[in-house]
Amino acid sequence: MDYVVKIRDLSYSYKDTIALQNINLKITKGSTVGIIGPDGVGKSTLLGLIAGVKEIKKGCVEVLDGDISKLSHRDKIQPKIAYMPQGLGKNLYMSLSIYENLSFFGRLFGLSKTQREKRIDILLKSTGLYEFRDRAAGKLSGGMKQKLGLCCALIHDPELLILDEPTTGVDPLSRGEFWSLIEKIRFVQKDMSVLVATAYMQEASLFDYTIALDGGEILADTTPKKLLEQTATSNIDEAFIALLKKEKNVQHPKKEKQNTDDLVDKKVAIEAKNLTMCFGDFKAVDDVSFEIKEGEIFGFLGSNGCGKSTTMKMLTALLTPTSGSVRLFGEDVKKSTIEMRKNVGYMTQAYSLYNELSIEQNLFLHARLYQIPKEDVAPRVEEVLERFDLKKYRDVLSGDLPLGIKQRLSLAVAVIHKPKMLILDEPTSGVDPISRDMFWDHLDTLAHQDGVTIFISTHFMNEGERCDRISLMDRGRVLASDTPKSLMKSKQKDTLEEAFIEYLSEGMGQEDTNGFDALDMKKEDLKNSFFSFIRFWGYLYRESLELIRDPVRLVFALLGMVILMFVMGYGISMDVEDLKFSVLDRDNSPASREYIESINGSRYFIKHSSVESYDQLDGVMRSGEVSLV
Repeated sequence: MDYVVKIRDLSYSYKDTIALQNINLKITKGSTVGIIGPDGVGKSTLLGLIAGVKEIKKGCVEVLDGDISKLSHRDKIQPKIAYMPQGLGKNLYMSLSIYENLSFFGRLFGLSKTQREKRIDILLKSTGLYEFRDRAAGKLSGGMKQKLGLCCALIHDPELLILDEPTTGVDPLSRGEFWSLIEKIRFVQKDMSVLVATAYMQEASLFDYTIALDGGEILADTTPKKLLEQTATSNIDEAFIALLKKEKNVQHPKKEKQNTDDLVDKKVAIEAKNLTMCFGDFKAVDDVSFEIKEGEIFGFLGSNGCGKSTTMKMLTALLTPTSGSVRLFGEDVKKSTIEMRKNVGYMTQAYSLYNELSIEQNLFLHARLYQIPKEDVAPRVEEVLERFDLKKYRDVLSGDLPLGIKQRLSLAVAVIHKPKMLILDEPTSGVDPISRDMFWDHLDTLAHQDGVTIFISTHFMNEGERCDRISLMDRGRVLASDTPKSLMKSKQKDTLEEAFIEYLSEGMGQEDTNGFDALDMKKEDLKNSFFSFIRFWGYLYRESLELIRDPVRLVFALLGMVILMFVMGYGISMDVEDLKFSVLDRDNSPASREYIESINGSRYFIKHSSVESYDQLDGVMRSGEVSLV
């Protein structure tokens, strides 16, 4: 049997933290493998070692029939590997458009112009990005960046495709399109192997094999079907939890969702009327209206780029709507008073933390920013550390935290000032099921016990089911707004995800995403070498575009040396002139007086009055009367 990856006795650590220990693994060529596990268990480290972007410290990793630790083999096979790292747009160039990013990657991997055009066209249509092909990557929503990153990884038909949580923050309809797209490519290139780390457990059931990691060790390496049989469970979520060690398998009792009839008599916390937001000719939000009651968990679900984040920014006065109005607790948000801001906690999609500060320092800083009385800051910080189970991490830098812990810290920061309202923009993207469950327990407590109004956007359908009411949004408009059960009933579906996809699919034209079999799969065999004209022209193309779009950078690129020449030649002088000095002459001989006069005769020094003692010397130096004595 041929193997694309063979790992023997692999261990890896970051200082005192063990990421992987004694990993032994074989991955069959042409298979799809899903890696699941909690945050910080070594999934990304394992993928990085296989991709050759991390140095192997202990053990052996063979990839595509050779030792990946050897430079010669790594240079030979890297053009055959596509690696998409974890994080929104980590492999993208933000000033380039969608089309230009794909064109750049196509050039790097030796595709001809005809091949590039065909492949870019198919990838963009298959992922719903075709109409945005001229939009800069930096202006895309989080989910759209993930789509583009996946397209860039697929542009050259790699033999080994390594994806580190590629569909994090991507809606269910697009996730289905992703895996359908990969299957179409694999149908043409049958030997392509796919290795995926995913936070969506249901995705793992689509793969040939499932690898479960915990504590840097492999808990299971088998097919999804055998994993369910082994754990006597009905789905991968339950199987994953069953595999965890007993001390980590903490079951959180599901809290009963409050009856929506109980919300009828409550006051309106958020009222949006005819909200519209335009960016030039593009209408991001189109005539959106809704009401949210106090103590209600209101979910916002929708496709990527549909306007969810834009709507949330208008609710928090970070964006001024083109038309329409927003009222928070009866007050117009345009007033944006300090008191109004104190009533709102906002958790952004990108985590608004200071990575160079510890957990405790982040909490103290935000407590002061929200003007919590000085005597209440320390007790309040201790309270949220206890409430969100962060005490054991209090001295850890937030930039070093696993995603699940960082998410809990972000929520703690958002509620440090005890707001009446929480606005959460996709807070659980990329977080494992146990961490998501714990997070939602906190939300349930905040809403149904503390009376906090929560407005949350999410792509997880099981989270949508835990909301009191949800709105489905697409292309800037609200498609439907009701309780999850009512929405499922209206489409006669058994699950919210099926109902969600049905709503999104209605009225959307079906793009022709076939045609992979018609593509000419032959491309130049690009090998790493000291110099490559293909890469040279690719980088020249990208650098030229980035220079043209950044006037400051362009000026420095063209005139930088001239500017530096004038600055160094005329603006900065190294000469030392007219320094005032005093003398403490304890010798008072002809030789000493001659020495003093020779210094005084120089153009660099001016003699000040003489000093008679060390105390007087200290005095004139401290006063600044002279520069030296």
